Amino acid sequence: MAIIVNLDVMMAKRKISLNELSDRVDLTLSNLSILKTGKAKAIRFSTLEAICKALDCQPGDILEYVGEEK
Repeated sequence: MAIIVNLDVMMAKRKISLNELSDRVDLTLSNLSILKTGKAKAIRFSTLEAICKALDCQPGDILEYVGEEK
């Protein structure tokens, strides 16, 4: 089971760069990059809210659950 982060997909759809998103949500480029590459172990709801507001999307547009195949 895994949580997939689709932040790069939403950024491409909204045509926004990592630098611009970093400025809008007040996160460092390195922290956003960790989240974007799926290496983050956690995310604060306030951060998720800021990202969703900046990208005009829902949390489910960014985070996706993929279960194990049996």
